[in-house]
Amino acid sequence: MNKLDILCVDDHREVLAALRKDLEKFEQWFEIDECESASEAYELMEQLHSENKIPAIIICDHVMPGQNGIDFLVQINGEKRFDGVKKVVLTGLATHQDTIIAINKAGIDRYVEKPWYSDELQDMVKVLATEFILEKGMEYTDFHEIIDKETLYDALNKTY
Repeated sequence: MNKLDILCVDDHREVLAALRKDLEKFEQWFEIDECESASEAYELMEQLHSENKIPAIIICDHVMPGQNGIDFLVQINGEKRFDGVKKVVLTGLATHQDTIIAINKAGIDRYVEKPWYSDELQDMVKVLATEFILEKGMEYTDFHEIIDKETLYDALNKTY
C-alpha cells in the first residue's frame, strides 16, 4: 500500500508543529508534509505530480505572506491535474467575503477556525480521507483502521 499525502501549509512553525502532532496518529497511512508558504506548497505539489501523485488533503492557512491560502486553493482548484484533492482552510481571520471566495472559487471541503480541537481535526481528516479514497477508486480495505465508517456506509448505500 502506498501512503497518501496530507499537505499542511502555514507560515508559522508552531502551527505546523501542532498540526503534525494532531495528525501523527495517521502516519502509518499518510506522509505529513509541511510547507511555510503557498509557493513552497505548489513546488511540492509539482514534485508529487511528477511522481503521479497528488495530496489527498491540503490543510492551508488563510493569511500568509506572499500568496494567501485562499488564492493558493483557488489556483489548485483551477488545475485539472489536482482534481479530487480535499481542501481545508485553516484561519482565525477570514472575512465573510473571503469565505464566499473559498467556497465558490476554491471549492473548499472544510473550513476550520483557529484554535481547533484535535479530535475534531482528526475526525475531519478521517472523513476527507475516506471521501478521497472512495472517489479515487482506491482499495479502502487497505485503510480500514482510519476509514470513517459512516462516510463509507453512505457511499456504499448510494451505489445500490
